[in-house]
Amino acid sequence: MKRVYVIVVFAAVAAGIASFRKYEDDAFEFHKNLSEWGFFKGDIKKLEPAKGVVPYDLNTPLFSDYAVKDRFIRLPKGEKAVYNDSVVFDMPEGTVLIKNFSFPVDFRDPSKGRRIVETRLLVKQPGGWLPYQYIWNKEQTEAVFDPIGEVTEVDYINAEGKSIHSKYIVPNQMQCRGCHRQQDVILPIGMAARHLNSKFTYADGEQNQLHYWAAHKMIDLPAGELPANALWGDANASVESRARAYLDINCGFCHKPNGAANTSGLFLHAASSNPAALGIMKTPVAAGRGSGNLQYDIVPGQPEKSIIVYRMHSTDPGIAMPEIGRLQLHKEGVALVSEWIRQMKP
Repeated sequence: MKRVYVIVVFAAVAAGIASFRKYEDDAFEFHKNLSEWGFFKGDIKKLEPAKGVVPYDLNTPLFSDYAVKDRFIRLPKGEKAVYNDSVVFDMPEGTVLIKNFSFPVDFRDPSKGRRIVETRLLVKQPGGWLPYQYIWNKEQTEAVFDPIGEVTEVDYINAEGKSIHSKYIVPNQMQCRGCHRQQDVILPIGMAARHLNSKFTYADGEQNQLHYWAAHKMIDLPAGELPANALWGDANASVESRARAYLDINCGFCHKPNGAANTSGLFLHAASSNPAALGIMKTPVAAGRGSGNLQYDIVPGQPEKSIIVYRMHSTDPGIAMPEIGRLQLHKEGVALVSEWIRQMKP
């Protein structure tokens, strides 16, 4: 079975590579080595963006085993993203989204350096988005395309001063497709107004990201207020807004009416407002190990009796949610969602 699976993965990847179209800028041809794309100038491990490559961040990012993410976007010259209030922006063919995953040697002191583990690309092609992942070498001089992914080990000192040794999974090509698939179409997850409407420190100072994009002719914005998710770690925001933002980015892409988990009836995306759809006193569609013998997805005032918290708190592959993308427990995320449920009135 493993041999068949590997063949399937390679077949899918080969089809994806073959579908690359030649653009006037040769940088849009497929490249085996990350450096050949020309995203970064000088020493590649510094991740200094080349001309036309713009850094960005999300208000509340997806949790990936505490990896630090450096995100960039490169739009085709002279073209723009198409704004939408509620869903992912439409991007022109040739757009590349670049996400680098790294672990600082010491989270308390960035000056001690970091290890970049992987870089993932989403490339908008004539047939839609296709994912490509690159694994960095130990010397941090290059990252090479690898459709199979790998399991590696990371060592670092966390924000509390504790030494951490953990496994880390670089996903394979099919897993990348699975996470980004929606109704048989691959889409970016965070490329929406509510995730990008916040401040970012650029080389020329701090600016709102969407306003920066508009000023640099990357997008046209409507007049008036733009939607924005809360920053999950912002103590000045309400617990509810922070928890909903956390669930939106970590769970909502699948848990919504047109998502991969739509049959669950549990909808955790930002637009969900029906209490039952959010899981409040809702019984799971399918019981079993994933329910932990608990009755409801959310029991107001009682996170310890809520299936959502139970699954977030597990690292068992048969129980944990999200299903892919983490081996570690995100204790801060669990604490936030637990506090949101604790504050709910029965």
